[in-house]
Amino acid sequence: MNRILLILLFLFGNQTFGQSSDVILLKRNNKTIKRYFAGTAIDLTTTTGAYISANIIKIKNDSLFLKQYVIRQTPTQLGVYVLDTVTTYYYKYHYNQVKVIGKTGRRFNLSASAASLMGGGVLLTVASGVVFLVDRDKFSPALLIVSASLATVGYVMAKTGGKGMVIGKRYSLVYLGISDNKKL
Repeated sequence: MNRILLILLFLFGNQTFGQSSDVILLKRNNKTIKRYFAGTAIDLTTTTGAYISANIIKIKNDSLFLKQYVIRQTPTQLGVYVLDTVTTYYYKYHYNQVKVIGKTGRRFNLSASAASLMGGGVLLTVASGVVFLVDRDKFSPALLIVSASLATVGYVMAKTGGKGMVIGKRYSLVYLGISDNKKL
């Protein structure tokens, strides 16, 4: 009986506490899109223009503590490549210093597609111009119009998409201080 009482007292007598973490919410028109907390990866551009792709170590007192890894491919003696962490950088930014957050959940690289369209369109336009100057019988005005249109579409895609979510009118960051201990 004493052993059972001792075991029950030990199991239910100890209190455990979980560490609560502060959270930063990304909102669009007052609707939460994404939550950032310790352990989350984040891509951001600061108000000074620095682009950082890092992991959040902790969020405390309105500040983001970030850790960025620099990873390179290094060859081995066997002729294969392995990934090696060259160095790590630590950053601390106030959440108001975040100007742009990278697109979330988007896997398609819009800027690469825009560059391909624009480059191909310019190349075909120049080639059509050369054909026009050299041999006007083989010149195709339809090809010139289509290639100029491709270059224009690529330029418009490059200017409008892929910039990330700019904090301002549509997007906002909200800091939620949840943790009990506010000491550094």
